[in-house]
Order: sequence, then structure tokens, then C-alpha cells
Amino acid sequence: NALTVDVEDYFQVAAFNRQIDPSTWDRFPLRVERNTYRLLDLLDERGVRATFFVLGWVAERCPSLACAIVERGHEVACHGYSHQLIYEQTSAAFREETVRAKACLENQVQKPILGYRAASYSITKRSLWALDILADLGFAYDSSIFPIRHDRYGIPGSPRWPYRLDIPSGGSLIEFPPSTLE
Repeated sequence: NALTVDVEDYFQVAAFNRQIDPSTWDRFPLRVERNTYRLLDLLDERGVRATFFVLGWVAERCPSLACAIVERGHEVACHGYSHQLIYEQTSAAFREETVRAKACLENQVQKPILGYRAASYSITKRSLWALDILADLGFAYDSSIFPIRHDRYGIPGSPRWPYRLDIPSGGSLIEFPPSTLE
């Protein structure tokens, strides 16, 4: 079994994109830090370990959070920087944001960041180009391709279990799809 957590705040979810502009995020009180520590305590009580996909924006504002996650025996992975849908970004913007988030997290935890998860699972057939960038940036795995049909995300028919993704540029990634039930 694998447990993953997306470390982002309530105002950053795609459902609020039309109501809350990212340029206003600093106006909102952060709940993510306190809530993540509460979750870490619960996981400690049960001896459960997880992978935490941390948003770069959150890591910059809560610089001790990623370290606390690692110190408690969990993995820190990258959730991008600003929780924007990949298929609405240019490849240059996606690369820039991913480099920024990965560098911030690696600087904080002093370890390589190997995993990536796109905002709202937004690696779809329209944005498969992002996988080349992830491989180029040194990620070993991705957990963004949801093998379902949904209005915002998903690639129906994709494998439901972890598999190797061969990238057109010649690299590869291990894809860990989110869990589904037939």
C-alpha cells in the first residue's frame, strides 16, 4: 500500500481558479502548516509512512515543513510551484516553475527530490510533453496520470498499476497512478 498527501492550501485548488487569483494568495491565512503537522502526528501514532507532494509556494512560506516531514521518516516529493494546470501552461513556464519548486525543496531537505505530481493530475494527453521535462530535470517517478475519465484530468485506459513510461526524448520515468477501483 502507498499513502500520498498533497501539501497545498485550500485556496490553491483548481476549483477556485476563477475566484482566487494566485497573486492574492499571500492575503489568505495559511492552514496548510498546522494541518500538515496534525497529519504527521496522526501518522506517527499509527507508525504509517507516506509521500508528501509539497507545493513550492508552500515550501517557500513554511521553510521548516519539508524538513519536519523528512525528519519524521516520510518522503518529500514535488507538487510543482503554483498549482497551475499543466495543460494551461507553456512548456517554458512549466519548466521554470518545476525547477524553482524542486530546487527549493532540495535545498530545504538536503536530499534529491525524486517524485513529482502535477496539480489536479493535469498530465493528460494534451500535456504529455511535461514528462520529457520531468525526466530531463532528474525526476525518477511521476504520480500524475490518473487512469480515469474526468473533465479536468485523466487518461482513460492508462495502466492502473505502476509502470515504466518510456519518454520520447529517450529517458524514462516510473508512473505511479493514483488508486482506482473498477
